[in-house]
Amino acid sequence: MTLRESPVERAVTLPDGRIVQVRIGIAEDGYLRAGDLDTVALTLREGDEVLAALNTLLEPDHEREARVLATEIASRLAAGTLEPTAGALEPLTDTIPPVRDRG
Repeated sequence: MTLRESPVERAVTLPDGRIVQVRIGIAEDGYLRAGDLDTVALTLREGDEVLAALNTLLEPDHEREARVLATEIASRLAAGTLEPTAGALEPLTDTIPPVRDRG
């Protein structure tokens, strides 16, 4: 399974009560077919409003790394230690999170 077939999504309640959706998957572009894109993007939405949209260093086959990143972002947003803005999220998209082996 890759991020092309199954983006990683997390719903998060912020400390102020707003609910946002964290999505990490292939970037959405109405002008190109999904199969032609390899860019993995992080999108943060509140309902229909996009709060942040950033490209990541992840590749479409980095599904486990995307889950780690989405979980970290969601937990920090919920705790109030990360602002729901592109500027605050950008440093997290500039790295590929390490994935612990399950063994």
